[in-house]
Amino acid sequence: MSIFRSEEMALCQLFLSSEAAYNCVSELGEVGLVQFRDLNPDVNAFQRKFVHEVRRCDEMDRKLRYLEREIVKDKLEIIDTGENPEAPQPREMIDLEATFEKLENELREVNANAETLNKNSLELTELKHVLATTQFFFQEQEAQTSLTIEQRDSEPNSSITANLLPAEEGKGGPVQLGFVCGVASRERMPMFERMLWRVCRGNVFVRQSAVEQRLEDPITGEEVYKTVFIIFFQGEQLKNKVKKICEGCRTTLYPCPESAQERKEMSQGVEGRLQDLRTVLNQTTDHRHRVLAAAAKHLRLWFIKVKKMKAIYHTLNMLNLDTSNKCLIAECWIPTSDMTAILQALRKGTVRAGGSVQPIINCMATNVMPPTFHRTNKFTNGFQTLIDAYGVATYREPSPTYVNKVHRSLDHKQMIRCHKEDNVAWRTCEAAPNQEDES
Repeated sequence: MSIFRSEEMALCQLFLSSEAAYNCVSELGEVGLVQFRDLNPDVNAFQRKFVHEVRRCDEMDRKLRYLEREIVKDKLEIIDTGENPEAPQPREMIDLEATFEKLENELREVNANAETLNKNSLELTELKHVLATTQFFFQEQEAQTSLTIEQRDSEPNSSITANLLPAEEGKGGPVQLGFVCGVASRERMPMFERMLWRVCRGNVFVRQSAVEQRLEDPITGEEVYKTVFIIFFQGEQLKNKVKKICEGCRTTLYPCPESAQERKEMSQGVEGRLQDLRTVLNQTTDHRHRVLAAAAKHLRLWFIKVKKMKAIYHTLNMLNLDTSNKCLIAECWIPTSDMTAILQALRKGTVRAGGSVQPIINCMATNVMPPTFHRTNKFTNGFQTLIDAYGVATYREPSPTYVNKVHRSLDHKQMIRCHKEDNVAWRTCEAAPNQEDES
């Protein structure tokens, strides 16, 4: 073994029993010194033996990513203990799937309930603003009407109904105006008013009031500004036109009683329902937070386990089955200096699986160019990565990694020495004028 060249590699053939193949590949993965060759290059990825297990791992990974998104959305910390757990046994996959399925279903149910509660809360909040605004409109109008009537009473020959619309033909009473009220987005109001004016030909009267409180959209989660409007019209034809325009402009209409007493009672009922809804919503949010906090403690470990299982089954798909389906045959590149470690890993995997047949390793002669493997540590890994970024050396080609490391170390020392010399020279130049002044 030389630090200036890549490791010597040997092409080996492994014979693994079917019951111990999973654990043997798992142990080889922990060692990290084996590169497997695909012995089924012509077989479709969906026709390989362990494709069903790979799909199950993909499904578990999807559920974990969903949990991660929800945890990040709630701004919870995902605990990373730095542990590196072993790959779980195949029989443990069922337990992991049941755990992830339970968490996902519970979380989706909680989210659906929270979305429904938020939607109901938004509707009740908008209805509360509609009732308050319409009450203010009608009170203001009643005050103006009373003032006008008092002024006209003081004048001779005045009439109380002079301010009303003229009566329809064949009817003796004044014309009754209908109204609808609702809530619309603030940015849609100019378009909404123009549409009403053009379609109804100016025969409707619109009053609006902006809601100062920003309301949260239960679907997008964004805070939007809303405006309460009330539209007065005359006749069923205009009523149908107004409702169709409201529907087309994506406004929300709410029922509003005509009498002040009914509006007041309705406002009290809405306020009581809002209080109950906030209590239930807070309990739902707390339950969601507890579920996510419990999942955040184990999320990283679950990710590692699922990824290791998926990598093992992906490697097993590269192996070849013998005619009796009792043995798996693999071809792999192994550093010659690590043969003992590979044998120990294979034996350990066989013991974990409870197998009785020991794996067989057989070195093969080949003319194929072996892969390049540079052994690194925490210090030299950065330099080797820098060299590999420009190009990976061919097999047993001299590696400039250590030369680069020594060169950079010498450059660093040279910079320190130059820096020290510059400081000394600067101090000497500062001291020279002072000596001339003294002389």
